[in-house]
Amino acid sequence: MRNKPTCFLFLIGILICLLLFAMNLASGSVLIPIQEVMGRFVGGEFSKSSWETIVIGYRIPKAFTAILAGIGLSLSGLQMQTFFRNPLAGPYVLGVSSGAGLGVALLIMAGSAFGWSIYSGGFGIWAVVFSATLGSILVLLLMSLTAWKVKDSMTLLIVGLMFGSAVSALISVLSYFSGADQLKMFTIWSMGSLGSTQPDQLVAFLVAVLLGLLPLLVNLKSFNAMLLGEAYAESMGVNVHRLRWAMIVSTGILAGSVTAFCGPIAFIGIAVPHMARLVFKTGDHRILFPASALIGAAVLLACDTISQLPGSAQTLPINAVTSLVGAPMVIWLILRRNFSKEF
Repeated sequence: MRNKPTCFLFLIGILICLLLFAMNLASGSVLIPIQEVMGRFVGGEFSKSSWETIVIGYRIPKAFTAILAGIGLSLSGLQMQTFFRNPLAGPYVLGVSSGAGLGVALLIMAGSAFGWSIYSGGFGIWAVVFSATLGSILVLLLMSLTAWKVKDSMTLLIVGLMFGSAVSALISVLSYFSGADQLKMFTIWSMGSLGSTQPDQLVAFLVAVLLGLLPLLVNLKSFNAMLLGEAYAESMGVNVHRLRWAMIVSTGILAGSVTAFCGPIAFIGIAVPHMARLVFKTGDHRILFPASALIGAAVLLACDTISQLPGSAQTLPINAVTSLVGAPMVIWLILRRNFSKEF
């Protein structure tokens, strides 16, 4: 990261991210001039007191939520693509997102499906976060037990996909038997949202993301050796079994916490690592990890700004916007180059 072109790219990326952050704060049903937002950054005051309440109380937590979610999803995706040597692997391949969805589905829809009284919306976001986190942890434990028994990475990938399919089937059964109100509530959650995180919840989200980064940082150099396969990595002294556990734990915490606080957010984990490779033109993970984190934060800030429909009271689901941005990106990557050449 010491060469000048790489440092220049990081500088440009940081400036773009700051600009997108300011645009995100300025956009919404109430348009705030971006110069007012930037002036507030350097110690000025808004010309309207209501803008202070809007920006500080709502838009700043939402923008930081977008940054944390972008970092968590992009780093999860990069880890999985490298470890499994599969360019289409994403942070939800291990079934963590499906587990979080099952936890929320049980919370919201099990009552009407089985005649129980579990959730009426009174506990707010914390009940949803707790249920999603618990579901993610249960699937993560199952995957950990599988990793203990299974030594082949591709088998582990297939098992993760099967876990996700089985959990999705359970959610479909709950949806079939649930009432209209509960089904609507769950459907809205599954569309994803960055605007429901409060400042105290944002602190918990930050702590979760930092915990998810620890296994990654400890094994940073090992991912470079994995580019040429497990056998080569082992010949270079990498403990592949320990790296597999670190990847599962890191991905589970990062993707699980994002899903718990924001709902499912598609394509960021798949598309952003490839964008980082294209922009920085390197396979060195000492560069790719911070690059993916930076691009992930910028992309999700941009998607959130688009979803606000500036000047309108309507807001698009964040999952719809990321899919509209991410799906063409993945298709373009497939058409542009042979994926196998990247690995």
